[in-house]
Amino acid sequence: MKKDIQIPKVTGIFMAIVKEYNSEFQCDDWNAYIINNKNVAIELVLIVSKGYDKAKRIETAILRHKIEKLPAKSYAKVELLLNDVIKLSNVFDVTFFEENMMYDKKFLFKKGSIKESDLHTIPLLNRRGILIK
Repeated sequence: MKKDIQIPKVTGIFMAIVKEYNSEFQCDDWNAYIINNKNVAIELVLIVSKGYDKAKRIETAILRHKIEKLPAKSYAKVELLLNDVIKLSNVFDVTFFEENMMYDKKFLFKKGSIKESDLHTIPLLNRRGILIK
């Protein structure tokens, strides 16, 4: 029965961690974004995120986010990542519908991968950050 289940491959959807200046608090923040680089909108986007370090047995609370509709060639801010959290591995489980078909993909930012030396300009966002495809 498992062999009969078709799981479509996710393309054109990315997660990014971006370092941005927060003018209200006059500091730099790390923010997670979801990017829809497709030519079609995606709907009922559910994102479940958490940070963890298995070696130290540390795990953050699980956060859940919902975006009703993410238009084509657009992005949305998902959450703020505190400095203590960016030091951990961070996983984002993304589920969404595209043209009445459900898709699911896990995006993993490994421990130590979120650092200023690895920042690049992210197309569509036009901000410096780290992109996971």
